[in-house]
Amino acid sequence: MSPDYPPDAPPGPRPPISRGIAAPVASRLVCHGCGTVAALDDTRPYRCRRGDDDNVDHVLRRAFDAATFKSWSDADAIFRDLEPNPFRKFRRLFYSYEIAKLGGITDSGYLRIVDRLDAAIAGIDGKGFRATPFAPQAALARAIGLESDCLRVKDETRNVSGSHKGRHLMGIMLWLETLRAVRGGEDDPPTLAVASCGNAALAAAVLTRAAGRRLQVFAPPEANPRTTDRLAELGAELTRCPRRASDPPGDPCYLRFLEACRAGALPFTVQGRSNGLTVEGGSTLVWEVVAGVMAGSQRLDHLVVQVGGGALAASCIEGLRDARDLGLVDRLPRIHTVQTASAYPLRRAYDLLVSRLPGLEPRASPSTSGAFDSAADNSRALFIRDEVPVGTVTEALEEAARHRSDFMWPWETPPESLAYGILDDETYDWLAVLGGMLETGGVPLVVSEPVLAQAHRLAHDHTSIPVEPTGSAGLAGLLALETSNAIQPGERVALLFTGIER
Repeated sequence: MSPDYPPDAPPGPRPPISRGIAAPVASRLVCHGCGTVAALDDTRPYRCRRGDDDNVDHVLRRAFDAATFKSWSDADAIFRDLEPNPFRKFRRLFYSYEIAKLGGITDSGYLRIVDRLDAAIAGIDGKGFRATPFAPQAALARAIGLESDCLRVKDETRNVSGSHKGRHLMGIMLWLETLRAVRGGEDDPPTLAVASCGNAALAAAVLTRAAGRRLQVFAPPEANPRTTDRLAELGAELTRCPRRASDPPGDPCYLRFLEACRAGALPFTVQGRSNGLTVEGGSTLVWEVVAGVMAGSQRLDHLVVQVGGGALAASCIEGLRDARDLGLVDRLPRIHTVQTASAYPLRRAYDLLVSRLPGLEPRASPSTSGAFDSAADNSRALFIRDEVPVGTVTEALEEAARHRSDFMWPWETPPESLAYGILDDETYDWLAVLGGMLETGGVPLVVSEPVLAQAHRLAHDHTSIPVEPTGSAGLAGLLALETSNAIQPGERVALLFTGIER
């Protein structure tokens, strides 16, 4: 990859990114824990500068000003554009695009950055980023008791490196490459780091190889040999991370990753708590869902998303809010999340938070089969959405942001599941996901191993998508949701099949 400044940039010295911006910008990075706004000329804006030692949930989120955006762009035309590369199609929505403009890079110059990186990715992985299918699955719908036209599935097994993870990381890499162009290159590019047992590491290795950067991967000792062999082929530096007796609670891979970041590595990760820029790249998935709904003049009533660290769900929530604020959809669907009975830190945090709302009590732990009372959970979720004042919910979320350890902490026992990819000890993006569920009446679903296995079989029996058990966990959540009477006749549901079976 060449760091050359785009040839259509203004002549003369590279213009700095000014603190005194006269023109308005549509995207800022704001800490949802303390309200700190990242400076536009910050070369490491992905983490709140106030840190995370005070029990505040310091997580940067992209604050999007739809009114400013609409003053210079036609959102409807962008979403209806047939451009197949999502990072070309939705470029004007990215934080990195704002940085490019402020640094003197034109639209065509930014496109050259996208195209150069995408071509390098295709040379390594056999494909670059393209819109992935979002299509009806009539046979699967009938098999699970839905009407034939009421279920659509987004197939992320066709994405770069075989999962959705590359979308998140491409958002970060575009920012890095844009910053490199604005600054006229880097004498000593920082090493990138990721903690992952599979898909995120593979995506990170493809992208860093394409950009000519170094990557450290922190993986569990039992990582799949096919995955580790491929990482070696791509030049990633692998560190296996067994649990140490001296470690604090939490995933040892994540602990070693944090140590590397404190030593100077840049977090190239799908955990929004470590890099808030990961969310907008993931939002391209749901922007494509919105574009598909618009093209068919249909509505979307439910979105069921599997949750590990939570960045995928957070990306969906943020992207859907963007679409609503831009006037492309009139409301958000109910956003339901799925975790396994082996580890459900998000569900635990949800119960703790809603128990502090007026008139609500925490739900009991699941039975030995891993089953919650889904009908009662659905009723509670709708009561919060429809009856509890928005201000009351907002105050509860703000209070939770200031007292993170009261709601989110590492799962006490090492979890095991068929859906191994969502066994994060913590839901790092928990607060953003809780906010989306509370706003839309979503249910935090917990599913058992038999239901996960059933969903995986159904996916293979009734679709042509080669999805792995983690990737089909959203379908397991839908099976659980159907027992709660949450889905009414004629309502439309979307799922994300997020990873290929290797």
